[in-house]
Parts: sequence; C-alpha cells; structure tokens
Amino acid sequence: MTAEHKQDIRDGARDSVPIAVAYFAVAFSLGIAARTVGMSPMQGFLYSFLNFTSTGEYAGFQLIAEQASYAAVILMTLVVNARYILMGAALSQRIPEDSPFWHRFIYAQSITDEIFAVSIHRTRPLSIWYSLAAILPADLGWSAGTALGLSMGNILPERLVMALGVALFGLFLGIIMPPARENRVVLGVIAVSFALSLLFAKVPPMSHMTSGNRIILLTILIASAAAALFPVKDEEPEKEDAHE
Repeated sequence: MTAEHKQDIRDGARDSVPIAVAYFAVAFSLGIAARTVGMSPMQGFLYSFLNFTSTGEYAGFQLIAEQASYAAVILMTLVVNARYILMGAALSQRIPEDSPFWHRFIYAQSITDEIFAVSIHRTRPLSIWYSLAAILPADLGWSAGTALGLSMGNILPERLVMALGVALFGLFLGIIMPPARENRVVLGVIAVSFALSLLFAKVPPMSHMTSGNRIILLTILIASAAAALFPVKDEEPEKEDAHE
C-alpha cells in the first residue's frame, strides 16, 4: 500500500466519523420503526447495512408489514431513491476511468447524500481507498443504530417507543424544510404531496391500494408533473468579454 493510499484512508475515516455518529442517532429511530414489522436486531442490522437509505428503508417497512411482493419492494426502492442515479452520474466523472467493475459497484452501493457531499467536494482524486474508509464507518454506524433501536424497542415501555418513533418523521421534516424555505416550487410540491397522500388514503378506489403502492404511484405522478411544469433551467454560460 502506497503512502497516497494511506492518506486516502485517513481522509476517508476523518470525513466519515461525524457522519457515522449522526447516522447512529437517526437509525435508532429507524430501528424503533422496524420493530413494528417483527424484525430481530440482526435482521435490522443486515437490512440497514445492505439498504443504505432512510427513505427506502422506511418505505420498505411499510411493504413488509403488508406482505407485499418482491417486485413491489424493488420498484418502490428504485422510485424513492431515484435521486441517487444523478449523484452516481456526477461521481462517475471523478473516479479513474480504468476502475474495475467491483470498484464502481462499491461507489454506487454506498452513495448517500452525506457521502456524496464529502466525495464530490474532495480536492484530491476520488479513490477506492478513500471511499471504503468513508463508507464503512458510516454504514456500520447506521446499521448499529438500527439494531440498537430494535433491541431497546423490545425493552422500553410501549408509550416511550411510540414517542421515539415520531423522531423519524422529524428527520424527514429536517430534510425537506430547508429546500422548501428557499424554493417556492419545492414548497408547493411538498404541500401537494401531503394533500394527495391524505386524499389517496381516504378516497376509494385509491384507499383500497396498499400504502406502498400509493407511495410508488404518488411519487411517479407528482415528480413527473413537477418536472414537466417546472423544469430546472440550465445555467447560462458566461458571456465572453466583448473586448476579447
């Protein structure tokens, strides 16, 4: 292992520690939610380790509780995590062109908002050593938090467990509110999403659908409508100096 590789590992571990701590705290609430579908702490650990996304996992719990098909789970995971496709495309421009498939698989599997942020802003070239050092502590913190939440959920009083379960919704509000305050379109889309979610849950025949299928349908409909009505315009290139 070269000195450059060792430096990449140190940098990755340094960037990952605060992410791992935050993930552990958030995943604890996720473990409380996982308790409702009858998972064991080991199952919760593996579930979080392999499915490294809060929205995907929580939606997955809904489908597991409803005994949905594998096809529905796969489709839901693709829909709610579609933003990672764009992140992966951006990161693909930062990795060495001769990277083998298993390197690219690790880059793709490990993308989260926070890992993407520290990776894309890295001044040094992105290497597999940096990515592994950044990914493993964060993923282990996330998985351990889920497992602990499941374990404590079996010990703590039921009322306290229900109260802790609300923290996960606080996480989602913390994710969506900052961009909503800065962009009226985002705020409008969020408001429409809330309204249609309530409508679909109360009005037949949509109310007869499983919650997982409603999530898939609403995500596709609302995202497609927002993209068509409010496309994001490309930034105009800077005009050249007229004197040049």
